[in-house]
Amino acid sequence: MTQFEPRNISMMMDLYEMTMANGYFGGGSADGPATFDVFYRRNPDGGGFAIFAGLEQVLDYLENIHFEKADIDYLRSLDIYEERFLEWLADYRFRGTVTAMPEGSVMYPNEPILTVCASLIDAQLVETAILNQINHQSLIATKTHRIVQAAQGRAVADFGARRAHNVDAAVYGARAAYIGGAASTATLLAGQIFGIPVSGTMAHSWVMYHDDEYTAFKQFAELYPDNSVLLVDTYDVFKSGIPNAIRVAREVLIPRGKRLKGIRLDSGDLAYLSKAARRMLDEAGLTDCKIIASSSLDEFTIRSILEQGGCIDAFGVGERLITARSDPVFGAVYKLVAVNKGKACYPKIKVSETFEKITNPGKKQVWRVYDGQGHAVSDLITMAEETPDFSGEYPYVNPQRPWRTFVYSGCTARRMHELVMEDGKRVRSSPSLEDIRAYVKRQLETEIWPEEQRFENPHRHYLDMSPAYYRMKMELLSKAQNGML
Repeated sequence: MTQFEPRNISMMMDLYEMTMANGYFGGGSADGPATFDVFYRRNPDGGGFAIFAGLEQVLDYLENIHFEKADIDYLRSLDIYEERFLEWLADYRFRGTVTAMPEGSVMYPNEPILTVCASLIDAQLVETAILNQINHQSLIATKTHRIVQAAQGRAVADFGARRAHNVDAAVYGARAAYIGGAASTATLLAGQIFGIPVSGTMAHSWVMYHDDEYTAFKQFAELYPDNSVLLVDTYDVFKSGIPNAIRVAREVLIPRGKRLKGIRLDSGDLAYLSKAARRMLDEAGLTDCKIIASSSLDEFTIRSILEQGGCIDAFGVGERLITARSDPVFGAVYKLVAVNKGKACYPKIKVSETFEKITNPGKKQVWRVYDGQGHAVSDLITMAEETPDFSGEYPYVNPQRPWRTFVYSGCTARRMHELVMEDGKRVRSSPSLEDIRAYVKRQLETEIWPEEQRFENPHRHYLDMSPAYYRMKMELLSKAQNGML
């Protein structure tokens, strides 16, 4: 199962998309083929890359988009659309072709991560929904990876539902967090829908409800002898919390042949508290008892705690993960790159006074280039019909330094886009969430340079161009400058 109970979200679009569709329809351009790319311009948090997530939900949307009577009645009430267009919408379905990087791909700015080839009206109507899914899930997957990286092999759980912006953000955020490396989620609905492992302990209210802390811990341990994790900071960590946890371990669990699984710290100086707690637990013979920490954590606080020698075995991360609080906007965009007129395909380019906003035009291919050891050295954009020959030296253009001659030597390349949808229908079975998660892990462990994975000043992954593609782009820029496009 990949989504909530069936609901029609076809109207998840901006007004201008429907308005332009009506204009194309009335102007006779509804069936004219067009190509749009989804790409983004910068990595969140100044990182070296991002992680692509949300593709399965995009495909769900495209396969199921349709307009019900209530939708058409609402559009009619706006009194801005032709009746003939509204009647056409009653039988609408998406009939385009979609290629995309595999979900979970490590990706970089300014390269297409998903491409829609469809009638102009089809391609225009789906813009907002596509960006909504990709922007949100890619942001959370990327942020989660940073947090998991900071944890240095310790488990990270998503504790963010109550701070998420709504139910969808919590549930699909949990999915993205799992893709990014989180070990579990506290959100039951995400566990039910996506099969993500669920985890959790207790709230302060459980301790406060009971007459005393010891009784609260005792009753919890009796209910959950195989999964007792006790929250020890409701009153005083050292005077009551940990001593009561140790007492319950000795008096309730050990006589049953059970062990105290862990304690949780949810406030205070986590580095200091965890080191002192570790000493107390070890002296009590509870060397196997884990220490779990929560409390407004992110990659920087986790790194700081561990650098100070914090004795923490797992982290529960909430608001700063599920909202990507430090950089909460991903910024993927959806831009027209080509149109077909008759049998000819014409590349299109958006020109801007801001260099970063000049688009890469035309139908294209993205290749990931690897050295002889299997490390990704750069990505390469070529014309759609090009297949670069890496059997010898392959010349390319670095658009940041176009005056220099560069060649790949001893390299191989992998085409990054796959055909995922044709005539509005999936053309392959969906990978499991576990497969997507494993794909992320494999890339980061074997392909992506450690220097690109630094938090500060990561190595830049270059986006190169074939000579033919670079010439085409420069010719378009020249024509645009002369007003000839």
